[in-house]
Amino acid sequence: MNKRFSKRLTGAALGAGLCVGLVLGDAPAASAQTMAVSIPAADHGWTGGVVYFTNREADNLRKAYPNLKIIVKTSPSGAEQASAIEDMTSTQKIDALVVLPQNSDELTSTLANVKKKGVFITVVDRGLKDPTIQDLYVAGNNPELGRIAGEYFKKNLPEGDIVVLRGIPTVIDDQRVKAFQEAIKGTKINVLDMQYANWNRDDGFKVMQDFLAKHKHIDAVWCQDDDIAVGVLEAIKQANRTDIKFVVGGAGMKDMIKRVADGDKMIPVDVLYPPGMVATAMNITAANLTAKLPVRGTFIIGAPLVTKENAKEYYFPDSPF
Repeated sequence: MNKRFSKRLTGAALGAGLCVGLVLGDAPAASAQTMAVSIPAADHGWTGGVVYFTNREADNLRKAYPNLKIIVKTSPSGAEQASAIEDMTSTQKIDALVVLPQNSDELTSTLANVKKKGVFITVVDRGLKDPTIQDLYVAGNNPELGRIAGEYFKKNLPEGDIVVLRGIPTVIDDQRVKAFQEAIKGTKINVLDMQYANWNRDDGFKVMQDFLAKHKHIDAVWCQDDDIAVGVLEAIKQANRTDIKFVVGGAGMKDMIKRVADGDKMIPVDVLYPPGMVATAMNITAANLTAKLPVRGTFIIGAPLVTKENAKEYYFPDSPF
């Protein structure tokens, strides 16, 4: 591994993957090369955004670099993603692979074998069990997402009872929750309950229904994800609960950003975790292929707090998410 670097971005343009030319410039590729991109299928809002920004960036890069062949493959499960990667790398020469894993366990050994073929490996968001396999890691700042949310609770709810809806059992979920708990430590905020909702609005609805039935008074909700927040808000609405002061999600769903911008008291803020990070990873990986830039290492995109004052910077009405 070459000398590692770390970079943090908070700008809306880079967070959305709108960085063609900023990183690559205008020089054409010296020879034909192939970059494969493997991402989850759009099974919820955030991954829908991933697919949207990935395909848009692929089109941009093809126009900018006619000698750069880009293959985009979506997969509905970890097993199918591993199989798709094996097929791609066994039937054609791949110079670089950008991959957002369905889960780390099912892809680690597959990517280790791909690495042995001399392929440049860029991992996005969900890290591998063996990080030495990757040449480049691009992700949102998961600890910061939890910390920023926790600090908002600390400032705006100095005491009270809250519930927490987690994502799925992954390293990044653990990082978010741990940082949130650290941020509210020493306050009089009491976490009544905490359950996984799988970054899914239907599961968010069901878990929140359970919470509402079990707890007669809840002051606020942290659900770390805007898809979950959609279900949470619907459960609160159907239950006619007026005790809950606010809900804080995360990621930057356009509907939630719009609610923040409009001053919705139930969604006063959001914490950015942009689905466009895959597009950013593609752009940096293309820089390695076409310009031979030293891009190995870790590239972390910031998780700024989206407020009524700055929401317009993070609102992308054409995005499906």
